[in-house]
Amino acid sequence: MAHLCGLCLALRSDHGQFARIVTNYDGLIVSVLTEAQTERTPAQRRTAGPCPLRAMRTAPVARGEGARLAAAVSLVLASAKVRDHVADGDGLLRRRPVAAAARRVAAGWDRAGARTGAQLGFDTAVLVDAVDRQTGIELLAGPGTPLLTVTEPTETATAAAFAHTAVLAGKPHNAAPLAEAGRLFGRLAHLLDAVEDQEADSASGAWNPLTATGTSRAEARRLCDDALRGVRLALKDAEFTDGRLAHVLLAHELRRSVDRAFATDVCSHQGGGLLTSAGDPSEIRPAASFGPPPGNPYAPSGPGAPFGPLQPPPEPPRDRRGLVMGCLVWAGLACTCQMCCGTFDDPWSRQRREGLCSQCDCGDCCDACDCCSGCSDCGDCCDGCDCCDCGCDCSC
Repeated sequence: MAHLCGLCLALRSDHGQFARIVTNYDGLIVSVLTEAQTERTPAQRRTAGPCPLRAMRTAPVARGEGARLAAAVSLVLASAKVRDHVADGDGLLRRRPVAAAARRVAAGWDRAGARTGAQLGFDTAVLVDAVDRQTGIELLAGPGTPLLTVTEPTETATAAAFAHTAVLAGKPHNAAPLAEAGRLFGRLAHLLDAVEDQEADSASGAWNPLTATGTSRAEARRLCDDALRGVRLALKDAEFTDGRLAHVLLAHELRRSVDRAFATDVCSHQGGGLLTSAGDPSEIRPAASFGPPPGNPYAPSGPGAPFGPLQPPPEPPRDRRGLVMGCLVWAGLACTCQMCCGTFDDPWSRQRREGLCSQCDCGDCCDACDCCSGCSDCGDCCDGCDCCDCGCDCSC
């Protein structure tokens, strides 16, 4: 939470209040990796003032170059996403005045991200180039196109961001392994989005990598599992001052994201097949049984939420509120702190949600026990880690 709030406040400090809308859980990984490679000092934290999303409480938040790099990367990638939605004519963006305003916002975010990146020695042009290439690749992709051809631009962008954390931390020898970890993290992010969105994309006629290339879910799962192993190996090759949080997020929570996206509940330290709800390793659950709604794999209600267990299936959709009314309801919920510590109806979809506080268990999970020490099949992914929540019950 310190890194999440640090990213949000870095966006506000460098780019204004409106930029805080691009705060995301994927972006905070950049801040986490930067801090994991440096000696802990009091200057890495500051006490932030009361915030409605923290129930009007103060809190220690991360600050420094890691948070600013995370902010720059988040802005540039959010800008690219806005331009993509404009090009697709999604929702209100079909209207020319709205699309024109969105393009101006995206262009401003591009310039702001580039400015901050330049101050940190990071050229955001690599991110912009990757996103621009993505559009062309998707236009040319068809049945038989390798899925990794489609994910390559995302891999390139995340590899560059991860590698630059080593530069900021003064450990250039970490750049290569972290670039590899970033490349595979980008692959996972792209694949999980494709898996989670496939059913909705098919219903709406939107482009989806799996559908367009004719890739099966079994093959997508194989690629995800390979990427998970690669991330763990890359992290082992990097030198960290304190890499516990990075390990929890990029080894354990990332694995959970994959299991939840594919609706499997199996100890992924084991090398067996994918288990369905009936325990049949030869099948994968159908698309309709996929867990949480599509979204960011690190979002609080998303399939890889690092702060809580898998949420119950969403309620049937209700009548959605309009954009303006939803924003007014959101403001009211934020000001009354219901979004933090209570239950509330989503401002737009009206689905029942739990506040952020109910999803947080911010104890020192890696100091609690040594669960994996007696788990013969956990392999080497937990070497040097005493995380008690290793995804298995220690009887595997």
